[in-house]
Amino acid sequence: MAATHDTHPTLNEIHGPVLRPGEPGYADEVTGFNLAALHTPDIVVGATRTEDIVTALRWASATHAPVTVQATGHGANFPIMNGLLINTSRMTGVQVDQDTRTATIAAGAKWRHVLAAATPHGLATLNGSSTDAGVVGYTLGGGLPVLGRTYGFAADKVRSFEVATPDGTLHHTDPDTEPDLFWALRGGKGNVGVVTSLVTELLPLPRVLGGGVYCAGEDAEALLTAWATWTRSVPPEMNSTFSILRLPPFPEIPEPFRGGFWARVCLAWTGDPAAGQELLTPLREAAPVVIDTVEEMDYAAVDRIYLDPQDPLPARESCTLLRELTPQAIDTFLDQAGPAAGGDFPLLMVEIRHMGAALSRPATVADAVCARDAEYLLEAVGVLAAPPMAEAVEHATTALNSAMSAYGTGRTLVNLHGTPGDETDRARAWTPEVYDRLRRAKSTYDPENLLRYGHTVTPAA
Repeated sequence: MAATHDTHPTLNEIHGPVLRPGEPGYADEVTGFNLAALHTPDIVVGATRTEDIVTALRWASATHAPVTVQATGHGANFPIMNGLLINTSRMTGVQVDQDTRTATIAAGAKWRHVLAAATPHGLATLNGSSTDAGVVGYTLGGGLPVLGRTYGFAADKVRSFEVATPDGTLHHTDPDTEPDLFWALRGGKGNVGVVTSLVTELLPLPRVLGGGVYCAGEDAEALLTAWATWTRSVPPEMNSTFSILRLPPFPEIPEPFRGGFWARVCLAWTGDPAAGQELLTPLREAAPVVIDTVEEMDYAAVDRIYLDPQDPLPARESCTLLRELTPQAIDTFLDQAGPAAGGDFPLLMVEIRHMGAALSRPATVADAVCARDAEYLLEAVGVLAAPPMAEAVEHATTALNSAMSAYGTGRTLVNLHGTPGDETDRARAWTPEVYDRLRRAKSTYDPENLLRYGHTVTPAA
């Protein structure tokens, strides 16, 4: 169902702030977590309710202004140069229904807002490695959870959306109501509208075994080789990632990790804690363990597993989906990013995530997620501290992904793709069939291509 309005909108009808460049508060309103992209829209709207989003979109449609949306800005890797930016960060409401084990989540809520509402009832969420990320943007990109091998993609658990399309029409969509719109919103990123709220399933999981096994970076080969062998036989209850970290001596990084060169396996295990600890024996025996943070924890403490940065920073991220992790792939990875790459290697983190299990199963209701055939995912993150460092990060990122492409599926995960390039580059997040269908959905719901910033596609002709 959809609600439409015929009167000509004005931004004076918006309850939240409406700011232009140079006005007090503008810079704060447009700045997201990722500081790599400097946003300079003509107007920024601080939405406080659904009506603000609808009014802003109706204005954009009437004035033919390009429009984008930002909640937390974790995925802010594309600069907004003009047009309208809708900031949804004030819309953080969460309602939990214990009987149906679902949560209704507003446009700007972070996963930590959902956890605060859900975990007192023994319920968990399909969040990623940081609960500081926004629920909506994460889920629209498919959402790769900490518990993905056990439960699948976050998009798989969505029951319904409320979404405003660029013409200012508010839609309710679910598997039976506007199914093409429901399909495109799960894995198609922000191509067809601005989500004002969603309803998603929660998990009956009060506690989890999680943390990290840290070895010296010089032992990366031994730990990675053991982990790669180990992943071939672990059950779906085991979710893990191998990382190489070169952490700067910044005060924001806690001791004893600060300034260190680390090889690490992070994990989340949903089964019996004692059985999970026993499963870790081959990893703990692969190389001398310097730090071991693995423990049983309340799910509310899930951020302790990956210890992601909590402060904004300018980051360059990228990913490559991998078919396999052969000995040759391991050698290539270590040549590019291991100890042999040297102490001045510019990437903060290079990481290989174990996929498969529930992540490989088709969704109950078809969606636009195209990462189900990957056995592993390679992610790289560099900090763009200064121009020389930015150039070094770009060179290292390109070299790593190029070298590992021989073992890849040819595709990326849209949320971790990094700065979107031309049409061919953007299309790598989807299969050709899904990409074509997404362009057709775009032509239905955004024929003027007002939602053209970020990882978007062009409408079908």
